[in-house]
Amino acid sequence: MNVKDSLLETLAKADGRYISGAVLAEKLGVSRSAVWKAVKSLENEGFIIDAVKSRGYKISAENNRISCRLISAFLDTESLGKKIIVRDEINSTNTLAKELASAGAEHGTVIVADMQTEGRGRLGRTFVSPKGKGLYMSIIIRPDFSIETASLITSAVACGVAVAVEKICGHEVKIKWVNDLYMNGRKICGILTEASLGMEMKSLDYAVIGIGINVRSAEESFSHDLRISATSIEDETSVKPDRNRLCAEIINSLEKYLSEIETRNFINEYRRREILTGNMITANVNGSTITAFAEGIDGNANLIARFADGTVKHLSSGEANLCRVTE
Repeated sequence: MNVKDSLLETLAKADGRYISGAVLAEKLGVSRSAVWKAVKSLENEGFIIDAVKSRGYKISAENNRISCRLISAFLDTESLGKKIIVRDEINSTNTLAKELASAGAEHGTVIVADMQTEGRGRLGRTFVSPKGKGLYMSIIIRPDFSIETASLITSAVACGVAVAVEKICGHEVKIKWVNDLYMNGRKICGILTEASLGMEMKSLDYAVIGIGINVRSAEESFSHDLRISATSIEDETSVKPDRNRLCAEIINSLEKYLSEIETRNFINEYRRREILTGNMITANVNGSTITAFAEGIDGNANLIARFADGTVKHLSSGEANLCRVTE
């Protein structure tokens, strides 16, 4: 690890406290002059570092630069996030993740981008991904559970991301079945899971979990129509989350929730957060729009829908393309 990376990691782990140049020099095994040069080099790369005479250095609360070192400093995982790839700009983190997974990328590899030019949601929709405003990330997993169980990945991930966001900003996060996270009735996050089947079609070769979160205020980057339905963590809470810390918390949380897929221990958590239950909903099922009453979530994270004639259907994510609360 070079001096810049070591310095960045040390400052990150200081959790907002100043560290003197002398202490940093001793800890890193370099001169104070080398520390100063490393700070200036990091500032030239876009990192914001506060320097106060007689107190030392710390990473500024205004820093918004994404870094592998800053993310790794907050990780507490066994497998997820051991390899992290950060891009300033990318077409889609999921696109790169699928390419890397097909080429043999290891389980737990994470791709993070500052912006996406072709961000994607479900059903080919566009996910607006302005520079410096969101957290756009994809995680490659190579699960050993069955294809049937794999259908629960998105639901487990929704719980994991909700918990991580709450930990960072202290504001309750709800889930709109099946893959959207909401604050105060508007969307802050979408999840797109894409998978590749094994040769014998009985298991997954890999799955790519794409997560897009509106973090910093992005109203000026959204169209009028999008501002009606979408929001950001900052706009709803006045908190400006550190995107590196948030990314790490998501990775930490996902390792726990992905481990609960086979036991389905997360289902009650999902039910507690889900916002369609108890409402009349509309959904696009097999090309036809249906209206039903959302009775709840079953043990496979399907939406239980009761129709006017009394029939009940358990809607999977593949069957329900659009689902919204009706007025």
